[in-house]
Amino acid sequence: MMNGHGKSDRPKVPAKFANKDEAANTSAERDGGKGADQGKHGRQNTQRTQCRGQQRMSSEDSVQSALDRVREIAKSDKKVQFTNLLHHISNVERLRAAYFLMKKAAAAGIDGETWASYGENLEENLQSLSERLQKGGYRAKPVRRVFIAKADGKQRPLGVPVLEDKIVQRSAVEVLSAIYETDFLDFSYGYRPGKGQHHCLDALYGELFGKVNWVLDADIRGFFDHLNHDWLIKFIEHRIKDKRVIRLIQKWLKAGVMLDGRREETEEGVPQGGSISPLLANVYLHYVLDLWARQRRNDKSRGEMFIVRWADDFVVGFQHQSQAEGFLADLKERMLKFSLELHPEKTRILEFGRFAINNRKRRGLRKPETFNFLGFTHICGNISQGSKMFTVRRHTIAKKMRAKLLEVKTELRRRLHQPIPEQGKWLKSVVDGHCRYYGVPTNLQQLTAFRYQVSRLWFRTLRRRSQKSTLTWKRMKRFTDCWLPHVRIHHPFPSKRSRV
Repeated sequence: MMNGHGKSDRPKVPAKFANKDEAANTSAERDGGKGADQGKHGRQNTQRTQCRGQQRMSSEDSVQSALDRVREIAKSDKKVQFTNLLHHISNVERLRAAYFLMKKAAAAGIDGETWASYGENLEENLQSLSERLQKGGYRAKPVRRVFIAKADGKQRPLGVPVLEDKIVQRSAVEVLSAIYETDFLDFSYGYRPGKGQHHCLDALYGELFGKVNWVLDADIRGFFDHLNHDWLIKFIEHRIKDKRVIRLIQKWLKAGVMLDGRREETEEGVPQGGSISPLLANVYLHYVLDLWARQRRNDKSRGEMFIVRWADDFVVGFQHQSQAEGFLADLKERMLKFSLELHPEKTRILEFGRFAINNRKRRGLRKPETFNFLGFTHICGNISQGSKMFTVRRHTIAKKMRAKLLEVKTELRRRLHQPIPEQGKWLKSVVDGHCRYYGVPTNLQQLTAFRYQVSRLWFRTLRRRSQKSTLTWKRMKRFTDCWLPHVRIHHPFPSKRSRV
């Protein structure tokens, strides 16, 4: 049984204990050191300096150990509700750590405060921020709306919070993640510590070799823009009963956005760009999709099933076509119940798996359709030409590759008159970064094509420097061999990776 509102349940929730030694030292300093031996001032000052350094280290350890206790309680009891968490979020040590984890060159919010300017009086600013959080005087400011281009030509809206909101959100994410990371299911990968996109891709790759004949490739239309605030708060209250933390989250949800100097209210959705947004999105889909899908997966009477999710993109595999169609119909109804909608153009059922090629050939149909997930086109194929051994071939999505090459072309024109070593250094980072993500088996041909197209764009850019350019492709090859790294596979087959 939990204690009253705002009170900590001692058997379950770690409480914030007062540091009696610190209080005593502070009191003695206010009294001017009365009662102490005046001849020992020099030695006491030295000891006090050493003690403060030790207290700082012990304070950081105690902050982490307190969070570890929260994590242990959340893991041991999935139904416990936490009533006293704000002091973990407002802790100065945690706020300081959140500040130093931020990117120094991150874009500023509507107040223009940068990482460097805030750090000029860091301790005073953090102390003031901590006190405002504890007293309820903290106010979230509207986010600055910016737009970035998408591969399909559309624009994705992002929200840039002010620096203090970023700090508090990072601190809140660390505390809340200690609870929710024990709840989230194993097939949820998006924006979680220790889980990257290639972990998700490896899981999908392995599942596609099982008893899978049909795949549902699903995407939620405008998920971050249409996330329902009321449902989100209800979901959070399953675990968080600290009303102060709930109000803190509501402040971020209702802060609004600034667009062309005008503030707009936000009645739904969470702004992409805030540190808290991915966690809130995962909490929402944990209750809307994950728990419901796990229940369907565990019902083996309908056939085998798997699901892999990255944020609002997910792939579900089925043994039977009727099973897939029934799941999709029920999923549409469930999404509408929680103010969400599946994207009609990006959501489809297709025949896919180790038996799909032969089954479709037997019915006189073409090769199985492909689907895109996390930057890769997944294709039913064979391990090599002439072989009948099934494999899932993963290629770079053509649209994303074209968009990246267009981006390189535009940037090369901007760098037209830079020295060749500077251009080469930048292009090296581009090719290397591309290969590090897309360097999977069966994608070597696409990687080679990307490197060739980058070298071709560089060649054309250098020839534009002069109308009488004498640059030949033979000489250009020396530049590309010097600066552009040769492509290689960075991610082995998941079966090999799991044996390491």
